[in-house]
Amino acid sequence: MMERCRLAFAAAGWVLLMLCAAAAHAHEFTLDAVMNAFVKVDQDEAHLVIRAPLYLFRSQRFPVKGAEIDVENARPAMARALAALQQDVVLREDGRALKARQATGRLSLPSDRSFQTYEAAAEHVASPVEPGTNIVIDQGYVDAHLIYPITNPTGVFSISTDVAREIGLKLTVRFIGPGGESRALLFRSGSGAVDLNPSALSAAGGFIGLGIKHILTGFDHLLFVLCLVIPLRGVRPLLTIVTGFTLAHSVTLLGSAFGLAPQGAWFGPFVEVLIAVSIIYTALENVLGVDLTRRALIATLFGLVHGFAFSQGLHQELQFAGSHLLVALFAFNIGIEIGQLIALAVMLPVLALVMRHALAGRAGSIVLAALIAHVAWHWMTERWEALVMVPWPTLDAANVAMFLFWAGALVLLATGVRAVVTRLRLEPVRTATEDHASAVPSH
Repeated sequence: MMERCRLAFAAAGWVLLMLCAAAAHAHEFTLDAVMNAFVKVDQDEAHLVIRAPLYLFRSQRFPVKGAEIDVENARPAMARALAALQQDVVLREDGRALKARQATGRLSLPSDRSFQTYEAAAEHVASPVEPGTNIVIDQGYVDAHLIYPITNPTGVFSISTDVAREIGLKLTVRFIGPGGESRALLFRSGSGAVDLNPSALSAAGGFIGLGIKHILTGFDHLLFVLCLVIPLRGVRPLLTIVTGFTLAHSVTLLGSAFGLAPQGAWFGPFVEVLIAVSIIYTALENVLGVDLTRRALIATLFGLVHGFAFSQGLHQELQFAGSHLLVALFAFNIGIEIGQLIALAVMLPVLALVMRHALAGRAGSIVLAALIAHVAWHWMTERWEALVMVPWPTLDAANVAMFLFWAGALVLLATGVRAVVTRLRLEPVRTATEDHASAVPSH
C-alpha cells in the first residue's frame, strides 16, 4: 500500500512538472534593426535594390571627418560594402545562387524616404550624393542596386541573409514578378532561403511543417485535446470527438484567413482566456461524468475557439504562401492534424499506464483533473489580466453581424455533430471512475 502511494505521488509530481513546463513564454524579437529591399524580375535579369543601416558596415572602414563620414573619399569603402552585400545577401533562381554582373551604391541620410517604391529607390541609388551632404557616423544608410542575369523569369526566386543575425536583424522584401504581381515579406536574418514566389508544392510542404510545429509547441491546445480524450473508451468515440474538434477549428481557421474574424486588440487575449476556460471545464467534467453527445458538442464549441488561436499564429506566416493562399491554409490544417495525431500517439499510451498503475480509480482521476485545472486556472488569470488592459469592442452593427455569423456556424456544426453521434449509435462514454466502480464487487 505504501509503495503504491509513493508511486502515485511520484506520478502526480511528474505530471505537474510537465504541465508547469507549458507555462514558458516564447521569446519575442524586436524590429530595431531592419534592411529594406526590392526584388524585381524581368525577362533576362533580376534586380535587387537594398537599403542597409550604415552601422552594419563598420568593418568596411568608411573614412571620417570628425563625427561625420567623408563622403567625397568614400568610394573605396563603398566598393567593399557592395562586395560584402553580394556575399551576405544571396539571391537564388530555382535554388541556384546568382552572381551580380553589375553593382552600384551610395550613402544616404536617415531622413531619406526614397524606398517607398521600386522606381523611386532605383532612381535614388543611381543618383550621386549631393555636395555638402553631412552624414553622421553610423546614422545613415548604404543603398545598393545589384543586377543579376537569369535564365528563367518564371522560376522560383529566393533570398537569404545572415547579416547581423545576433542582433535580430530583419529583412523586408517587396517582390515584383515578371507579370507585375507583387507581394511583401518580412523575416529574420538567419532564416535560410525564403521563397519570394513559391510553387504550390513548396508552399504546401512548408505550411504542413509549420502546422506540425505549431500544435506540438502549443501546450494549451495539447492539454485541451488530452482532456477531451481522457475518458473515452473505444476507437469510434475517440474519432467522433477528435473529428468534431478538427472540423470546428478548421472552419474558424479558414474564416479568419479570409477576414471573417473579429478585429481589435481585445480579441487575441479573449480567445486565450476562453482556451484556458475550455481546459478547466473539460478537466472538471472528466471527474463529474461525461456524456458522449455533450462531449462532442463541447469539442465543437471550443474547437471554434481554438481555431481562432490557430489563425492568429498563422496570420504572420501567410506572407510566405505567395499566390497559393488556399493551398497554404489546407496544408497548415493538415499539419495541425498530423501533429495532433503524433501527440495523441505519445500521450495516450503514457496516460493509460499512469491511470492504470499510479492514478487508478476515482482518487487518481481527481488528482489528474486537479493538476490540469490548476495549471489552466493560472493561465486563465494571467490572460484575464492582459484582457482587461485592452479596450473592449463597441456593440455596433458590424460586431453584432459578426457574432450572429459565428453563432450560426456553431449551430450548424453542432447539429451535424449531434446527427453523426446519433447515427453511429455510439454507446455512452465510460469514465475512468465508472470503470473502477464496475470492477468493485457489489455486496
